[in-house]
Amino acid sequence: RTMAVATVNLHALTSWVGIARLVAVVLSCLAFSLVASTGHFGGPYGTWCMFTWCFCFTVTLLVLLLELLELYPLLPLSWDDFTSAFSMLAALMVFTSSVVFPATFISSPCSSSQCARQAVATTASCFCFLAYAVEVSLIRAKPGDISSFLSTVPGLLKVFEAYVACLIFSLLDEYNAKPGLMWCVAVYSICFIFTLLIIIFTVGRCLTYIPCPLEKMLVGYNFLALLMYLTATVLWPLYSFQGRSRPNPCGTNCKWNKHLGVTFLTIFNLIAYLVDLVYSTRMVFVRAR
Repeated sequence: RTMAVATVNLHALTSWVGIARLVAVVLSCLAFSLVASTGHFGGPYGTWCMFTWCFCFTVTLLVLLLELLELYPLLPLSWDDFTSAFSMLAALMVFTSSVVFPATFISSPCSSSQCARQAVATTASCFCFLAYAVEVSLIRAKPGDISSFLSTVPGLLKVFEAYVACLIFSLLDEYNAKPGLMWCVAVYSICFIFTLLIIIFTVGRCLTYIPCPLEKMLVGYNFLALLMYLTATVLWPLYSFQGRSRPNPCGTNCKWNKHLGVTFLTIFNLIAYLVDLVYSTRMVFVRAR
């Protein structure tokens, strides 16, 4: 009995990070419970939102339990990197759901009880995003500290870049007919694969198998990815909208809107790789000092 009490770490629940996680658990549970009670969440967008809330609720609760019982050292992974990557991913997923769900399912005027529950679920989702954002800011590494790579700005940007690439893949439509668009898809795929491998290798403690220093490799990779995304930023809208005007009406599954979404997401990732390159370069120079 004494040993069981000794292995319980109440600080995992009473610290600011623990409180942010508890708030995220409660709010994500509230969001998917309210939406489930309406029975109105069909289609790909509704399924995605429900998956997001359930996934974040489950993993965050598991993280809290593992830290409360101090079982996480038994796992064959870098715990700090894993929790940093997950909190960033959860913030991005919940933010997307907080925008997609009301835009898809809530109509005006909102007078029925079903609409009221959907509105409360959206509000809970927005506050859940804020809870994850607070967690990201709390566990983010201090300047000069690279002991946990995925908690640094370049590490968090890696999660952002991979997630934006996934959003791009979900919007891709009609790109096989034009070589320029096929090159853009190749850019998205190559950068996504390499970024995902960096995240997996970091969480899995496999960075020692890389024959060159991580910081220098990241500078070179970010520079190449920046150049590739720069070409995609020019080629994708050029080939997507050449000789094509926006149809009227243009519904939810309108191909023109999807191409526009890919354009903006490409620009977002271009900016992310630029900032990533700046921070990675600074890390190399700080390390060299």
